This record gives sequence, structure tokens and C-alpha cells, in this order.
Amino acid sequence: MLLYYAVFVLAVAGLGQSSDEDCKGCVPLDSHSFDKVIPKFKVALVKFDVAFPYGEKHEEFAKVAAATKDSADLLVAEVGIKDYGKKENSDLAQRYGITKDDFPAVRLFLQGKSEPIPFVQKLDSDFTAENLKRFIRARSDVYLGLPGCVEQLDRLAEEFKSSQDKERQEILSKAKIFEETLPEEHRKAAQVYVKTMERIMERGDVFVQLEQSRLEGLLKGKISKDKKRNMEERRNILQSFAHRDEL
Repeated sequence: MLLYYAVFVLAVAGLGQSSDEDCKGCVPLDSHSFDKVIPKFKVALVKFDVAFPYGEKHEEFAKVAAATKDSADLLVAEVGIKDYGKKENSDLAQRYGITKDDFPAVRLFLQGKSEPIPFVQKLDSDFTAENLKRFIRARSDVYLGLPGCVEQLDRLAEEFKSSQDKERQEILSKAKIFEETLPEEHRKAAQVYVKTMERIMERGDVFVQLEQSRLEGLLKGKISKDKKRNMEERRNILQSFAHRDEL
């Protein structure tokens, strides 16, 4: 079994040596390798695109591959589809109902689930590395650090949202103690976690949805770059408190 796993890892590493050097870490898959590789990973983010992709969206996808290169549970892959000649990999596009008008189309595959989850973008500007990472975090168990987030506090937030009142008070106390141990640059973020816990205990879990909606509305308005960054970081922290069926 260990030998099999070692061979498999080497095979995937070999696939990663793509001629598409502008997407380092992206594993190229085709009709022959797709069903062999995807089920081996807990989570796989796959971009279905033209055979030789380029442009801003491709660059944003490449950023996800680079940022998650150390995540053993997550595969970031590409399927290049040709609509000419032998129409390589067009069968994979048809399987998931993807047409060339959809390119680039991103799907999230979860181990044990037959149907992937589509990444939905209302605007072209929604296709960013940060939104793709938020999508992965919202729909899977894979942990990805987002701007403004602190991993230890994200873990406490996960415990908090699935706990009862008495346990929540204990977790809040832990968060406050942990806040004091953080470097100055992380204190502001820690305060957001603590205040969010306090608001949830005062107003109930619905606070998360209401606050998310409020921030989304503000982000659509005209605000300075600094305020926008701060609100996006608050939104990222709130995501740690949200249940998946709310995302």
C-alpha cells in the first residue's frame, strides 16, 4: 500500500510539470487521467478552460495554486479543452454541462460526492484568487488562511459555532486570553473575533448572516481602498462563524 501511494504521489508530481509554466502547481488532467486522480484527493478545485489559457482569470487561478501548494488535501487542476481536431477532453466538459461560453468554468470536487459544486460569478470581477479561496473554505473542510484571519482563532470560531451557550462562554474566554498573546499587528483581527462571539451570544446565530449582508452592501458602494480592505478582512473572519448552508 505504501509503495502504491508513493508511486501515485510521484505520478501526480510528474503531471504537475506542465508546459504551462505560468500556472505552477496546477496539475493538468485529461480524459485518461481525470477519473484516476480526482477521487484520490479530499478536495479538488478544477478549472475547465481552453487548451492554452491566458488572461486575468487564468492568472488569478494560478495564484490559488501557488498559495495552496502545501495543502496535502487539496488538488488544484486544469482541464484544457479543444473544440477542433480530435476535440480533446470535450467529453469531460459535456459530462459536467460546460460549454465554451462558460470558460473558464471552475468546479469543486469533494471526495465521495458524485456531483461537483460550481463556482458562481455574477461579474467577471468576482473571479479572483481570494474569492476562489473563500469558495473552497465555504464548501469544504480544507483550511485556507484568508487575509485578516488568524488560524488559531479560526479554529476557535469553528468550535464556537457548533457549541452551546456555556461552552461558548468558555471559548470566548479562550479567545480573549489568546488575543493577549498575539503580536500587535494581529490584535485588531483578534478583537473582531472576540466582538463577533459576543454579538452572537447577545443576538443569536442570525447575527452572522445579518452582518455579512451589511458588509456585502457596503462593499458595493464607493469606499476608500483602506476601508474596503478592512471590510473584506472582517467578511473573511465572519465566514469562520458561518454554517455552510448559510454560504
